Amino acid sequence: MSANILTVDDSASIRLTTNVALSNAGYTVTEAINGAEGISKATSGQFDLIVTDLNMPVMDGLTMIRELRKIPSQMGIPIIFLTTESDGSIKQQAKEAGATGWLTKPFDPDNLVKIVRKVLGK
Repeated sequence: MSANILTVDDSASIRLTTNVALSNAGYTVTEAINGAEGISKATSGQFDLIVTDLNMPVMDGLTMIRELRKIPSQMGIPIIFLTTESDGSIKQQAKEAGATGWLTKPFDPDNLVKIVRKVLGK
């Protein structure tokens, strides 16, 4: 059975690239355009993994992760940051918030799939 992945990014081109890469690898992808929508979709569906941007309008990725980690059903779901940020303090904040991994944009779609497979063990 295919894993369900939620992608959260305000950039339409990144959502498309991520969706195509993950769909072609056999995953089912649902998209959200900001952290608030990401929380809504995460809590109304069943996802095996979340891939999120950091800098987004309405609610950023760090805030989204912190809010999701307060919800018992969301505590164990792996979350990968996909962002242009490479600052060490931001990475530390993401880790402390509950992020599982980090991938810097621009990214290689094959590398994204490789990381997703590793995190999911599939």
